[in-house]
Amino acid sequence: MSIEAELRAEFDRWEHTESAVLKVLPYILLALSTVITLLQPLWGVPVHVPAVLGLSAVAAVWVLWFHTLWPGRHGSGPLMGVYYVGVVALSACLVALTPWFGFFAFLGYAHAFQYLKGRWRYVGVAATAMVAAMSYMGGAAGIKEEEWWAWLGLSVIVMLLAGAFFYFAELADRRILKQKQALTELHEANVKLEAALAENAALHAQLLVQAREAGVLDERQRMAREIHDTLAQGLAGILTQLQAAEQTMGEPPAWRRHVTNAMTLARESLTEARRSVHAVEPAMLAEARLPDAIGDVARRWAEVNDVEVVLTTTGDARPMHTDVEVALLRTAQEALANVAKHARAGRVGLTLSYMEDLVTLDVRDDGVGFETDARRAAGSGDGGFGLAGMRQRVQRLAGRLDIESEPGGGTAISATVPAIPASGGTVTVPAIPAGDGTAVAVPAVPAGGGA
Repeated sequence: MSIEAELRAEFDRWEHTESAVLKVLPYILLALSTVITLLQPLWGVPVHVPAVLGLSAVAAVWVLWFHTLWPGRHGSGPLMGVYYVGVVALSACLVALTPWFGFFAFLGYAHAFQYLKGRWRYVGVAATAMVAAMSYMGGAAGIKEEEWWAWLGLSVIVMLLAGAFFYFAELADRRILKQKQALTELHEANVKLEAALAENAALHAQLLVQAREAGVLDERQRMAREIHDTLAQGLAGILTQLQAAEQTMGEPPAWRRHVTNAMTLARESLTEARRSVHAVEPAMLAEARLPDAIGDVARRWAEVNDVEVVLTTTGDARPMHTDVEVALLRTAQEALANVAKHARAGRVGLTLSYMEDLVTLDVRDDGVGFETDARRAAGSGDGGFGLAGMRQRVQRLAGRLDIESEPGGGTAISATVPAIPASGGTVTVPAIPAGDGTAVAVPAVPAGGGA
């Protein structure tokens, strides 16, 4: 159980006990006063029994009717004021008969605190103090003509003492009320906090589901890029070589060369497909540095397509994070594949530039070019996934892919990615300016992990 719940339970127990005591207190005091009074003749003290019994009965009925039977009326100030006046008047009459009813007169203090408000409490305390002082003087018979000054003085003393007691009792009551209000506010705050925690838990679960779905989508896109960059390109190359072989069937040397190229591409595609099942890092990157891997890709592409290719490396060529090298290698493969399929180029130039914070790969050809605004739908049947796949792969690393081309003027593709080193630890990559002059925010990337 929490501290707040324990305090609330303690207050509830205290209020329950107080309420039970106040319910039976009038009858206990009245019975005690009546019994002691009726025993007075045994000690030779005369008692007017009918008057005592009659007033005691009236007092019991009065308390029963207002205090016990109708608790719902306790909130009515005027009605309970009438009740209190009756209690004080009956107490005064009984004390006038015999001082032992001073016990019952004490009820005036308790009910003044319970039923009166504000200054009326102190008025009730003053009236009850005067009745109590009369009981201390021995009743009405004990106040002789020359002793009424003593009664008034004793009444003032009792008033001051009772008033001081009431003042501190009110302070304690206000403090308890504030504590109860604070507990109520604390309970409401705890309820709101629990609701907020439950809502946060639901949002967290929703975020986990969304993250899982995003991870699945990202993996699907990655596999789509892998298939396009390996199997699709290999099959397209094989198809190109077979078509060329079909056209040169009358020329055995040329026909044999195209068939050999097709077989070589088929073997490489099969090897790459098997490797993709087990890992995401291209086999050529597992055995060579990025400039060597791109150079090997360019050399084989040039042999197959009979197009001159020149690779230039600038800057400090150093090992990069696996994702960086894979993205640039796949970009080079896709760009060369696009040149073979569409550009009808005679020369291709590749430039791999290592800078302090960035690595850039530029692929330029002198082919037919195209209108850059005429973008193909990603994943279309004519192979339009290539440019979209390159862009997604580069943007996945918070990089940028720029394409410049015009009909008859060739094509230039530039892929820029953060220079994340291959060493362990977590690397915060810089923001890469976008083409419109803004900057792309780049998250921290673990430097030692794989794709």
